[in-house]
Amino acid sequence: MVIRTRLRRFLQGLVLYLGAAALIGYFAFHAYHGNHGIVAKRAFEQEAAALARERDAVHAERTEWERRIALLQPESLDPDLVEELARRDLFFGLPNDLVVLVPTR
Repeated sequence: MVIRTRLRRFLQGLVLYLGAAALIGYFAFHAYHGNHGIVAKRAFEQEAAALARERDAVHAERTEWERRIALLQPESLDPDLVEELARRDLFFGLPNDLVVLVPTR
């Protein structure tokens, strides 16, 4: 009878510790692999970095377009830019110009 009580007490303690270890393991697994875990945080950080690079590229492109538009304003018209646009749009070339034809796809 004493053996049964000791065995029961030992098994109760063992079950308690195993249950606690399983609960801790469950939360640790989901803290690492879950929707808001460490792996998801890394993915969000990589996506944020990619979006920041894209934002910087778009900002640089916008700055370049604003600069070119400012050159076309009537009060600050750049003759070189006007000539470049006219040659491109009107297919105009001088007799001593070298014309390179690039095939389009």
